[in-house]
Amino acid sequence: MAPPTKFGTAPGGETVQRITITGGGLTASVITWGAVLQDLRLEGHEPSLVCGFATFDPYPDQSPDFGATPGRVTNRIGNGRFTLEGTTHHLDTNVGPHTLHGGASGYGRRVWEIADFGTSHVDLVLHDPAGTAGFPGSVDAVCSYTLKEDGVLHVALSTSSDELTITNLTHHSYFDLTGDGDIRDHVLQVHANTRLPVDDDFIPTGEPISIDGTGWDFREPRRVGDAVKQLSDAGDVLDHNLCLADTPRGLQHIASVTSPAGGITMDVATTEPGLQIYAAHKAQTDAAGNNGKPYQPFCGLCLEPQLWPDAANRPGFPTTILRPGEVRRQVSTYRFHRA
Repeated sequence: MAPPTKFGTAPGGETVQRITITGGGLTASVITWGAVLQDLRLEGHEPSLVCGFATFDPYPDQSPDFGATPGRVTNRIGNGRFTLEGTTHHLDTNVGPHTLHGGASGYGRRVWEIADFGTSHVDLVLHDPAGTAGFPGSVDAVCSYTLKEDGVLHVALSTSSDELTITNLTHHSYFDLTGDGDIRDHVLQVHANTRLPVDDDFIPTGEPISIDGTGWDFREPRRVGDAVKQLSDAGDVLDHNLCLADTPRGLQHIASVTSPAGGITMDVATTEPGLQIYAAHKAQTDAAGNNGKPYQPFCGLCLEPQLWPDAANRPGFPTTILRPGEVRRQVSTYRFHRA
């Protein structure tokens, strides 16, 4: 296989590398900026399956976390603070008074290092010093991409710390199984009965509630555009956490997406108890993407396996607390096949 090559230069002057791996009928390109899955192709299907850019320059300013590995805590922490065993920690805030994806310099916007690679896998590592963005404890994070038989993209994430802290990583690709830049004709099914209610800033307001009769009900296969319209008519958007379980568990199939036009299905499995669904209603770029066009709203569908948002401030939610000596492991798989 080809060794990593220079993909660009990060705003801080670090070299950003790119490596391409193959296996199971898939070809994936990964860059060290944000541990980003920059491109993903299925044999016999020409378009890229994920949103990304062919050059590095647009990533710092135009990418809404395309393919990134956000952290130290993905999603939102309300009011940019949390209390851990009596000590209140104040964080970098980057969406109003709140912290999103670890703040302005979260893991999805830093340069990781390639620790190991082979024909079909690459392991990236990041050391996050104590106090960065206000988080306690130093964290060592690992993101491993492996291409397995039968068209499986296997994503393994882990974190460990030398002090009591919180962590919650996810994989943040924007999937487009057709390649035409609009996922509203994709058909989605998710095995979840409840969702987290949120306020206008997308901060959870209470315990999980039923999805019956709402735009969030994907228990039966449903066109994404129909759900988007139902939510829009109700003054809402497709950007919430569906609750899969009360705690992490063994790897479970939790969702399937099919593109009738592209003829591709993606099956998603995860160990995580939550799934953030985002239909990219805010996406907008000037730079052309992997399939040759700038990205517009609804260009991709994010299915982000995670612990629940704002769990650091919600004792009843699946915990994000990580103790010294522990390793938090999160595994998700995305299997691509002909519909």
